[in-house]
Amino acid sequence: MKVAIGADHAGFELKGEIVSWLESEGHQVNDTGAHKYDPDDDYPDFAVAVANSLCSGDSERGIVICGSGVGASITANKVKGIRACLCHDTYSARQGVEHDNMNMVCIGGRIIGIELAKVVLEAFLGANFIPEPRFQRRLDKLMKVEETGLL
Repeated sequence: MKVAIGADHAGFELKGEIVSWLESEGHQVNDTGAHKYDPDDDYPDFAVAVANSLCSGDSERGIVICGSGVGASITANKVKGIRACLCHDTYSARQGVEHDNMNMVCIGGRIIGIELAKVVLEAFLGANFIPEPRFQRRLDKLMKVEETGLL
């Protein structure tokens, strides 16, 4: 799978470990940065870079890491076409894709370590949207809100 990944200074170290692991699992990785540690960089830059990789079709799924994952999630969801969620457990990571067609996962570099990150990302990357009528109906409503701000 083509996976975009980005992280600010708070997720920089974890991103390096995740990139190595993703490549060892056979994924094509698009590392959108940071490419060097900068304690003054900002998570929105990397959340938007990953989101743009998804929206352009360069990547199929996205991962963004900041300190808590919260700021990255808020930022990513401002980009049209992005359905990003903060996930630190396998159920949310899998169910978010299966029921909500989540295409980007946000994690906190100050919250979880590499071993938990791996299982969360396995759940995220291994899941597919289930096109049952109830899930599609909800996704259609979400997309209408994205377009119009209304239901």
